[in-house]
Amino acid sequence: MPESKQQNERLIVMLIIGVIALNYPLLSLFSKAELIFGIPILYLYLFVFWFIFIVCIAVIVEKTKSQPLLTDLLNSKRVE
Repeated sequence: MPESKQQNERLIVMLIIGVIALNYPLLSLFSKAELIFGIPILYLYLFVFWFIFIVCIAVIVEKTKSQPLLTDLLNSKRVE
């Protein structure tokens, strides 16, 4: 499978996970009046999830960016 297609599939999966994680039914589980380290559970969940989500997206994008595609390698050999 080409790397760009695999990257697109991973990004779509991350989008779906993000939509589910930030949707009402799951958010209502964390909407309680309890505090962890002085922070409401809902806010802590949102910030921690958002941080992990951004890190995962960055890893997906950087992983495919750092690895040259097979077509790029073939094209560079043809030019020489």
